[in-house]
Amino acid sequence: MSNSRMRFAGKHILITGAARGIGFEIARQFGNEGGRLSLIDNHRENLSETAEQFRKMGFTVHDYCIDVADRNAVERAVDEAEKVQPIDVLINNAGIARETPFVDISEEEWRQIIDVNLTGMFFMSQAVCRRMLPRRRGAIVNMSSKNGLDGESGYAHYNASKGGVIMLTKTMALELASSGIRVNAVCPGYIETPLSKSIDSPEFTNAFINRYIPMNRAGSVEDVAPAFLFLASDESSFITGQVIIIDGGQLAGQKPMR
Repeated sequence: MSNSRMRFAGKHILITGAARGIGFEIARQFGNEGGRLSLIDNHRENLSETAEQFRKMGFTVHDYCIDVADRNAVERAVDEAEKVQPIDVLINNAGIARETPFVDISEEEWRQIIDVNLTGMFFMSQAVCRRMLPRRRGAIVNMSSKNGLDGESGYAHYNASKGGVIMLTKTMALELASSGIRVNAVCPGYIETPLSKSIDSPEFTNAFINRYIPMNRAGSVEDVAPAFLFLASDESSFITGQVIIIDGGQLAGQKPMR
């Protein structure tokens, strides 16, 4: 697909959780604007299918099947990606969610959610930043959530991880700003993805929208991805440490009764 806006021509974009959902759409839009893509995911089959699909679209794609919570694997993948071309943009999108009442969350489940959503982001950011610092340039955009700002029952571990992402983002931004590295976060609200559809019934989704979302619809991956591109682009060159909420108005206040 041709695109008059080629903001990322010649840039190397590393995206985690890129095989499906919002990560897929983020990667597609970066590729459509000329970016060289390095895709990371822990699901080999999905990752291979996505990489092949993008190559058929004419994108330059490299793929690495790793668990972001494995620090050694992260270091190896970043090393390999850097050999291809220095990384200009890191998109920390990898994440998982599970609904469990607070008192029933096992230690294993707690650690899994925190490890992927927060610790994995920390590992990936450290590995990439240590290589960006000598170059004194770079952009990092982290996937948080509306749940990192306003909790939801049944998701204590997920909410905690996403709240942690926001504070990690702000602290990274403060420490890295003088080195030319910008760090921001995006907080989607209710977005229809393969993950959300596997968790929520259509009846739940409709009831949730009617009760909570002023714009009276769920978000789509196409609603979310452009914010990542904006925050990674030169158009946001004076923006760092910020959180962009994409939630159809949910956090603006209580929805009017109909």
